[in-house]
Amino acid sequence: MRKNRKKIAVIAALAALVLVGAAALDNRLRVLFYTVETEELSIPVDMVLLTDLHSCAYGEGQLDIVGRVRRLSPKAVLLAGDIVDDKLPEENAWITVDALAAEFPCFYVTGNHEWWSGEAERICARMEQCGVTVLRGEGAELSLDSGETLRICGIDDPDSGLSENQLARLSVPAEGFTLLLAHRPERIDDYLQHPFDLIVSGHAHGGQWRLPGLVNGLFAPHQGLFPRYAGGQYAVDGADFIVSRGLARESTKIPRLFNRPELVVIQITPK
Repeated sequence: MRKNRKKIAVIAALAALVLVGAAALDNRLRVLFYTVETEELSIPVDMVLLTDLHSCAYGEGQLDIVGRVRRLSPKAVLLAGDIVDDKLPEENAWITVDALAAEFPCFYVTGNHEWWSGEAERICARMEQCGVTVLRGEGAELSLDSGETLRICGIDDPDSGLSENQLARLSVPAEGFTLLLAHRPERIDDYLQHPFDLIVSGHAHGGQWRLPGLVNGLFAPHQGLFPRYAGGQYAVDGADFIVSRGLARESTKIPRLFNRPELVVIQITPK
């Protein structure tokens, strides 16, 4: 009897370890929703935020991503950098961008890996050929069904050497809803030079390893251990700040733990 009990206990412990390990290494795409309230708009607006794809594969024709975005039917898609990797082949990135830009207004800023590739200018040019609005120190207007406009601004990644001047010359109107698209979350204090209603970033990859409810992220580039902005929604000096944990999978040497790649839906709603 004792031997049987020990055997059952060992089997149960191993099964528990397998289940925990499977949950920790689960890298299936998830969809995460954030709500931003504003007095600047009279109708709700949904936008999808995609960051840090790093040319990773998401099914045949990238349908894990593209199909979900189609079902969500957002007003716009925000591409917050590192869509193209500097090591992996670019094909998956362009399949994704081509498909999304054919159906939705898309807005893009560069990330550090596009600059590390040495091909950032070519990548920006190809984005424009796909019909994507590339933001490099300027803003673009997104027309809404109410007749209102939502202003989307964007800057290059700091590794371009251009972002500080681009940020300084941005024009942010006193009225209306204005959003900033910028790859690096650790530069939030710089972004707060302007009165943006919403700032969205990526880059942190969710801190790579997480312990839900205990540790939001272990390590993020340019933030180090226990990053403040690993992923989530933050209120910073009157602005909403959303950091996506991104889509990187096979491009990273260290596996994600309790940190599923994510597609973020931002629901902007009138107060």
